[in-house]
Amino acid sequence: MDLLAASNLSCSYGDHVALKNVSLFLNQSQILTLIGPNGSGKSTLIKSLLGHVQCTGAVTWKGKPLASWSRRELSRLVAYLPQTPGSEPGQTVLDVLRLGRTPYWGAFGLESSADEKVLTDVAETLGLTALLNRPIEQLSGGQRQRVFIGRCLAQEPAALLLDEPNTFLDLKHQIDLCQVLRRLATDKRLAIILASHELNIAGAFSDSMILMHEGSIAAAGTPGEILRPEVLSPVYGIPLQRFGPAGNPVISPQLPSEISK
Repeated sequence: MDLLAASNLSCSYGDHVALKNVSLFLNQSQILTLIGPNGSGKSTLIKSLLGHVQCTGAVTWKGKPLASWSRRELSRLVAYLPQTPGSEPGQTVLDVLRLGRTPYWGAFGLESSADEKVLTDVAETLGLTALLNRPIEQLSGGQRQRVFIGRCLAQEPAALLLDEPNTFLDLKHQIDLCQVLRRLATDKRLAIILASHELNIAGAFSDSMILMHEGSIAAAGTPGEILRPEVLSPVYGIPLQRFGPAGNPVISPQLPSEISK
């Protein structure tokens, strides 16, 4: 049984078709990256898998229809990181991490020793132990993003849904984040879906990719199958070229001088 199965998802915002007959599957230890131009439907697709937008079609988690999951149950199964995660002024790193435990709190919001252990483990996994008492607004962009990932991990989910988690990160922190995600998928058997504009970085760390275009799936497959000029250029509207081995290709724009050669 697939951890996640979505079939024929379609949704519109007024007259704008945001998704059209989109289907996908996700299993444990798999990293699936959604790529495509702005407005291609990546964010809407992620939200539809959580029921945050109204869609036709079907979504099941562990074989159970999305509508049959309570909000609390689903929060224990799936963690979601939006494009612009927020925090309250003055919150420390530990305060933000604690919010990931709310699906497990009792009626009075009391933390248990089990909660404390989870937070300790998450902080160690993401290298946040020395920062736990720091106000989050004093952290760098890369550090903050690790904190928000940590808040997701504190939910002890089976799946992570991440909407452009590399936004505002420099190259080093993008690589660091992807290495963390790869390690989580391998060591903790997490299933991960992320939307990304970083084709080459995503390709290096993903098991599979879906190329979105105008709300539909233009192509799906391994990075080696998707990161091809003949696949990407019609969607992005620019000439591209490919370098490197088939299993780990690198895509680059073709400059005018190269096109004319």
